[in-house]
Amino acid sequence: MRLTQLTITVAATLACARTPAPAPAPVPAATSLSLYKRLGGYDALAAVTDDFMHRIHGDTPIMAFFAGLDSTALKHIRQMVVDQLCAATGGPCFYAGKSMKETHMTLDITDDAFNRFIGHFQSTLTAFKVPSREQNEVMGALLSMKTDIVKKGS
Repeated sequence: MRLTQLTITVAATLACARTPAPAPAPVPAATSLSLYKRLGGYDALAAVTDDFMHRIHGDTPIMAFFAGLDSTALKHIRQMVVDQLCAATGGPCFYAGKSMKETHMTLDITDDAFNRFIGHFQSTLTAFKVPSREQNEVMGALLSMKTDIVKKGS
């Protein structure tokens, strides 16, 4: 009787050993996720935008471009930034604002002003501990807009 139980146990063990285990479900690699998801989604982009807007509000040369705007207009600009970041990073948002060229054509933005603006955004991403890969992707997208934002010859 003992030999039979041992034989059954060994046979069952061998049968299990020969049966291949089901392949584990593939785990999506971080690289396959959209930048939007890697950044943390809508709430993270809104928090980054709020921090960024706070930084530029403390920069007198930058705030000169916002002179005369009331709090409603500034809130609208903030929302446009969130929507544009969301759409540009692969999120579900739709940016319904004007093109960067049209928005900035009358502002006479210089290279220096643009670089200050970009510097504040970089500081915000660093403060939020955004990994360097994602920072580089976001900054690349922002820098790609430079020719539409900076006035020619400045």
